[in-house]
Amino acid sequence: MASQARRALISVSDKHGILDLARGLSAMGWEIVSTGGTARALAEAGLNVRDVASVTGFPEMLDGRVKTLHPKVHGGLLGIRKNPSHREQMAAQGIEPIDLVAVNLYPFEETIGRPGATLDEAIENIDIGGPAMLRSAAKNFRDVIVLADPRDYAGVLAEIQKTGDLPEAARYELARKVFAHTGRYDALIASYLERRDEAGSPVKAGEMPSLLTLQFEKIQGLRYGENPHQRAAFYRDMAPSAPSIAAARALQGKELSFNNVLDADSALALVLEFDAPAAAVIKHNNPCGVATGSRLVEAYRKAKATDPVSAFGGVIAFNRKVDQETAAEVTSLFAEVVIAPGFDAPALAVFAKKPALRLLDVGPNLSRPAGGIDLKKVRGGLLVQERDTGRIEDFPSLVVPTRRRPTDEEMAGIAFAWRVAKHVKSNAIVYAVAGQTIGIGAGQMSRVDSARLGIVKAESSGMSVRGSVMASDAFFPFRDGIDAAAQAGVTAIVQPGGSVKDAEVVAAADEHGLAMVFTGMRHFRH
Repeated sequence: MASQARRALISVSDKHGILDLARGLSAMGWEIVSTGGTARALAEAGLNVRDVASVTGFPEMLDGRVKTLHPKVHGGLLGIRKNPSHREQMAAQGIEPIDLVAVNLYPFEETIGRPGATLDEAIENIDIGGPAMLRSAAKNFRDVIVLADPRDYAGVLAEIQKTGDLPEAARYELARKVFAHTGRYDALIASYLERRDEAGSPVKAGEMPSLLTLQFEKIQGLRYGENPHQRAAFYRDMAPSAPSIAAARALQGKELSFNNVLDADSALALVLEFDAPAAAVIKHNNPCGVATGSRLVEAYRKAKATDPVSAFGGVIAFNRKVDQETAAEVTSLFAEVVIAPGFDAPALAVFAKKPALRLLDVGPNLSRPAGGIDLKKVRGGLLVQERDTGRIEDFPSLVVPTRRRPTDEEMAGIAFAWRVAKHVKSNAIVYAVAGQTIGIGAGQMSRVDSARLGIVKAESSGMSVRGSVMASDAFFPFRDGIDAAAQAGVTAIVQPGGSVKDAEVVAAADEHGLAMVFTGMRHFRH
């Protein structure tokens, strides 16, 4: 070998922590090799830095596109130190071993996240040499320490200062992180380019990618899955859209379970439908009750009243910061999880008396659910669809096929019930008045059974569907659901329409003096 000095190659876009790492290595006699802006920053800090061009014997060129793509770099990274043949070849070619690489990549994700970023700007921020060096070093992790994450600098430096080296298990973990990092980086690039044509213009809205690449980061292991005999973990989308349960802050309580996460996600999605103060109680991934009110505590009381028996042990979501009065009302009945965009100090004091109760703060930036994709795993494949963000307000040309039109009060109830129906498992029936669910029939194989179940649930809670409206997530195939609703006292119905039996169903509504609205939009939720 040309030299036995330990050598670190440092080339970073994100300079956080790099001076401390370089100073520490240099103080132990390591040679620092660097490139471009990193070399200048280290030199300005008073460190002795060797430019990579002096290693390769080749100048940086093409506006920095080519500087480390050279055998004297990659030979120094990939040469196996215990392999005599590798050592001989490296010596013959004057290749010096590189013992540590600290590299992070051009800020592609930050670039494409800027409003108005162009395709050319994105392409110029696709790193080539950086991933190549990281992958070379990671492949040869037994001989090369590889650092792609600034959060690892301090720990690695401390271990080298203490013992003179890094254990193989730690080297392996750093290499594993590198391949996850470069894999995500490539996936971001592929996804970005998939969504644009060669001129950089977005492709047709709603077009599904030909190759779907997803990455999720493990947040925590879970005690078990849906059942105790199933292992499970919770992962966070690496390209998140806020607010979400995955990004929420846990303020108190036991660790979330698999089923808690599912129910919390459903509850949050439901309250995001409303602009007024809203509360939703979820049990087994179905709403027990949903309501809005002039105050948050009023919304919660109305939501709980729909089905207080099922609300016991439920998951509760709010779309406003929780105050003391609401907290006191919530803690009067056992709950598993409470989700909100914040909790004031008096509310937290109330909840502190229930230390097992899980509190999730999803942050203040609540908004109507945005677009995006929804995923459902099946054996051997993945179903991908756009999220169901449709609301009745998005369809101004609603059809009223019945002789009687809905009153303003009925129309308010229809708009509310239709938003809730979207979040109920099919077959879904929701009885409601403006701002409050009265009874919910969920997940039955027959639509008429869901209609009857909703009535039974209302009556068992001391509620009455008389004078309420009814929402159905899909069309009525027969008139029997209309007859059951009319007999219970429903005055108006909202449904998609589109059945071959629509004429019969409308005739039944007219016969009972009901108003009916066709939305032309279905809300199946399986």
